Amino acid sequence: MDVPFITVVGAGLAGSEAALAAARLGVAVHLYEMRPVKMTPAHRSGNFAELVCSNSLGGQGDLQAKGLLQSEMRSVGSAVMASADASRLPAGGALAVEREGFSQRITDAVRAHPLITVHGEEVTRLPEGPCVIATGPLTAEALSGELAKLTGDEQLAFYDAAAPVIAFESINMDIAFRAGRYDQSADYINCPMNREQYEAFYAALEQARSHTPHDWEQLEFFEGCMPIEEIARRGKDTPRFGPMKPRGLTDPRTGRWPYAAAQLRQEDQEGRMWSLVGFQTGLKWGDQKAVVQLIPGLENAEIVRYGVMHRNTYLNAPKVLRASLELRGRPGTFVAGVLAGTEGYLESAATGWLAGTNAARAALGLDALVPPQESMLGGLTRYLESANPKNYQPMNVNWALVPEIPVPEGRKKLGKREKRPVMYQRGLNAFMAWASGAGLEVTPPPVPDEEPAEAVLR
Repeated sequence: MDVPFITVVGAGLAGSEAALAAARLGVAVHLYEMRPVKMTPAHRSGNFAELVCSNSLGGQGDLQAKGLLQSEMRSVGSAVMASADASRLPAGGALAVEREGFSQRITDAVRAHPLITVHGEEVTRLPEGPCVIATGPLTAEALSGELAKLTGDEQLAFYDAAAPVIAFESINMDIAFRAGRYDQSADYINCPMNREQYEAFYAALEQARSHTPHDWEQLEFFEGCMPIEEIARRGKDTPRFGPMKPRGLTDPRTGRWPYAAAQLRQEDQEGRMWSLVGFQTGLKWGDQKAVVQLIPGLENAEIVRYGVMHRNTYLNAPKVLRASLELRGRPGTFVAGVLAGTEGYLESAATGWLAGTNAARAALGLDALVPPQESMLGGLTRYLESANPKNYQPMNVNWALVPEIPVPEGRKKLGKREKRPVMYQRGLNAFMAWASGAGLEVTPPPVPDEEPAEAVLR
């Protein structure tokens, strides 16, 4: 008897998770990945689930929306979460990972699975039969054209940017200092600025931005990954109240908060590389170096990986997708990741898991599933189906995606620290009950640790 099979196109976070989720249900998977035969402008290797922007999967714990989604994914055996937990680096209230180890673990898991066959080639047409399209933000032109024909609607595009990565040995720790906000975990390196230093930095950033190609002015950026030069364009103090805010960071040399501060986050297991937090950029490399080296403590910075700008492609989800992630115009075809109109590593992996599960169910002759509204994944996929399609932009998970909890009688409102742990537990319970009722294997995740205050303030 032949084993039912599905096709998965793309082996990023979404595609890898989709393939392993489907195989877990006993369905054979043909996984297509064009790298390294055909590379993209952002990727550096042929490994699966490569992280090309930040190395963080978001805030942890029961106060964080991403913390709930992480726990939902752990409960159903997510490969991405298993790899993240095994590759984690210290990052305060965030789940940061060592990039290469993270990607290698997922690559090994996919290639070792007896039900998954990997094909190293580009797909130019939509596959027949149940399938998952998870080609990500850099979907190749031929397949993009096929999707545009099918949906009958132009795809939307915006530009994303990665931050520069600095060699630790080149950071001047006589000026920079380790600290977390409000004396919480000292997992970040902070570079303090006085007013004069900040104004010199801002002037250089403005000048560097003027050297970028003219079409930069016409680009549409996602707010969650705004290039530092675009932030600066909005006003002289905008960076200082954004990624360079000094709030809660006491300079040990002065005993006071600085005028502004740049933060660096650990990138690798050994702590030899650190990335500038919130400094995604598309500046020319020479300009990047000049601007970075104006930051106190980074005057001799060695940039081991420059920031890059790249194109992101995604569908207008409310027009073309159901909450199950199935294309309205093509039953049995599911879309996941950034292409489905989400933003973020974790969101890509989670939609990959759901799309892979539903494609496998289609191959088995079963109905597609939609997680409950109270769960974070259910809230996200329902948003994709029901958001305003006019000027649609990709969505991160957040607490506004799930229903509020009732305010007890006699109370006007509940604080975040009161209601979010309740919403977390309600969502996780609903998700696990739903998954178990659908016949999926469920394992309760570990109880989250008390979250440090700095994570709440981000």
